[in-house]
Amino acid sequence: MIKSPLSACLTALALAAGVSGLSAAVPALGAPATATPPAAESVVPDPGAKQIGAFYAVLLDSMKHAKTVDVNGRYKMLAPVVDATFDFSTMTKMTVGPDWDTMSDADRKALTAAFRRMTIANYASNFDGYSGENFVVDPKVQERAGDKIVSSQMTAPGKAPIPFVYRMTKTPLGWKVIDVFLNGYVSEVATRRADFASTLKAGGASALTAKLNALTDKTLAPGN
Repeated sequence: MIKSPLSACLTALALAAGVSGLSAAVPALGAPATATPPAAESVVPDPGAKQIGAFYAVLLDSMKHAKTVDVNGRYKMLAPVVDATFDFSTMTKMTVGPDWDTMSDADRKALTAAFRRMTIANYASNFDGYSGENFVVDPKVQERAGDKIVSSQMTAPGKAPIPFVYRMTKTPLGWKVIDVFLNGYVSEVATRRADFASTLKAGGASALTAKLNALTDKTLAPGN
């Protein structure tokens, strides 16, 4: 059972060239590829696809335990694999946009931590049950300007598959997600940037950090 796949995309998870460059890259992705299981013969899995598969394995496990593990417990289950999968520093920078360049290091760290916390909480809250869902990662990974484009689908009995496309970049810690496209073209980073703009304009980094932490506190409140 999933409350809202769009709000669950995080992360969360922004290109160093800027959001304008990212948005321009969306049409180039084309129609979302149909995720297919890997061939039976032994192949070396693409590291990007392998990381997305590892993320999905833990997410699916948390969904299956939703009846016995509350949202805070699922948060703790998901945190390590989300950290291993998403590049929150880059995602936060590109979500914020030009204002990032004028922020202090302390503000950047606080905002990145708040963005990370919100992302994990959204996954824990929105993927809050299991009704036969499954995640399938396409082993055929595309290359775009040095990044990897990993296509996948969430399937559920009696429902149309929901495509999720991940853009990943090489970091010192391996390939990590820098944006998620719901249905293959709705950018999570661009959506978040539009959402954050008014708060940044009105109160700056501290106001946005406080807002994200307040939203996360509400998401993780007992009973959710």
